[in-house]
Amino acid sequence: MKKTCFAFLSFTLLLLAATDYDAAGQRWWSHIQVLANDNMEGRNTGSEGYTRAAAYVAGEFERSGLKAAGVTGYMQPVKFDVVQIDENRSSLSLVRESKPEPLTLGTDAIINLRGDTADQTEAPAVFVGYGLKVPEANFDDLSGLDLKGKIVVSLAGGPKSIPGALKSHYQSAGVRWKQLRDAGALGVASIPNPKSMDVPWPRMTLARFQPSMSLANVELKETQGMQLNLTINPEHADRFFQGTGHTIAELLAAADGDKPLPHFPLKVTIRAKVALAKSTTESPNVVGVLEGSDSKLKSEYVVLSAHLDHVGVGKPINGDSIYNGAMDDASGIATILEVARMMKESNTRPKRSLVFLAVTGEEKGLQGSRYFATHPTVNAKSIAADINLDMFLPLHKLQFLEVQGLDESTLGDDIRAIAEKAGITIQADKEPQRNLFIRSDQYSFIREGVPALAFKFGYLPGSPEEKLHKEWLKNRYHAPSDDLNQPVDKAAAARFNEIMFRLTERVANAAERPQWKENSFFRRFAKS
Repeated sequence: MKKTCFAFLSFTLLLLAATDYDAAGQRWWSHIQVLANDNMEGRNTGSEGYTRAAAYVAGEFERSGLKAAGVTGYMQPVKFDVVQIDENRSSLSLVRESKPEPLTLGTDAIINLRGDTADQTEAPAVFVGYGLKVPEANFDDLSGLDLKGKIVVSLAGGPKSIPGALKSHYQSAGVRWKQLRDAGALGVASIPNPKSMDVPWPRMTLARFQPSMSLANVELKETQGMQLNLTINPEHADRFFQGTGHTIAELLAAADGDKPLPHFPLKVTIRAKVALAKSTTESPNVVGVLEGSDSKLKSEYVVLSAHLDHVGVGKPINGDSIYNGAMDDASGIATILEVARMMKESNTRPKRSLVFLAVTGEEKGLQGSRYFATHPTVNAKSIAADINLDMFLPLHKLQFLEVQGLDESTLGDDIRAIAEKAGITIQADKEPQRNLFIRSDQYSFIREGVPALAFKFGYLPGSPEEKLHKEWLKNRYHAPSDDLNQPVDKAAAARFNEIMFRLTERVANAAERPQWKENSFFRRFAKS
């Protein structure tokens, strides 16, 4: 038996050593050419385009010999409640000394629809710094404040002294709202820090017309009771602060200097009238399994996940209204399809079973992965790890690999070992203020106690590669230009795929399943 396993391992290593990265990169790109084609119409959750994309992924799973592991074949249906704003019948204003001052939706602020948005709201507001309460860091922005019946206004981010993953966790919508709801708040208003905005305000505001979706399962609705949810344009935030003696410039300077932020009541009440169109939809996760080779360990599962949805058809930019989502995240789906293909062609069957998972609703707030993580189609306690692929951006050669969750579990040791052999330098999150740790599907698994990692091509500060990434975010992220007509290093993507193959194989063959590090906050979520 040992000789057989050694033979398979040797064959796999020989296969990978002989990889033609140009050809492998083109195979990876061929999946993106299908998924990001205009006829997929941006793969919005619940759309016909998404349904076609899901059928394509299921077909590729079958071609790679994966066992159907959904509820109906490869599909795991997920039901959503849908709301969409009618701005012509909605309004937002500041009421100062009984006089309303109308605000322009999209210019001054955005009404977000995650929550139980009320038809009408009028309430006093209070600025609460970052609005963070992190007991493990002895930090509490809410202490001593009367928030009952008020709208809580905060600046996005948090003190540099709080570790990035922990800080992100406490900024997640569900965790933050529970704390604010318990303190009596009825709504929230967040001001982005311009230094950590991935998308410029003029483009961010176009997304307000997209439908908002939440899981139909009541027990998974985490923002119940939130009557109003706003994002305030930082350039116009002083309209809210007028008469308080404070300015947005002062607050941003304090944040940039890592100085304490003040807390103070606003001299206005916020009045909102919101008209909504409500509906329901259904959209599937796509699930395939490669059964493990070990009689005992095959009952455990390593998940490779990526999100299949994007944001569909939206407001046109430069005459183009289809938001194709080539890098976000047809690229990640293409990687899990390629790993599945490589497993088949190298006749590799790791000891643990592998779940290949294409999730829906990521762009709606990690909804599809949240549903799978809480309602898996395999034994929940047997899910050993999640390896998540989301918009890893192969814009240049692969020299550095940035890893989310690097120091939280032994998976970080695994990727370090794989990368060292490949001559790749591993980096931790360089920009924790962007909250990437909670913005992709691995976070859904982490919340259920499953060790998980996510990845991006890394770079050195001040390098040409950093400039490429920043320009991509500014010009292509959540824009129609994230399409098939963009420069991508396909050979570098193929090399990344090979590393994901090796990582998956290593984790699935290990004698012990991955463990949380003793000092990780997230080990408390592990299921015994």
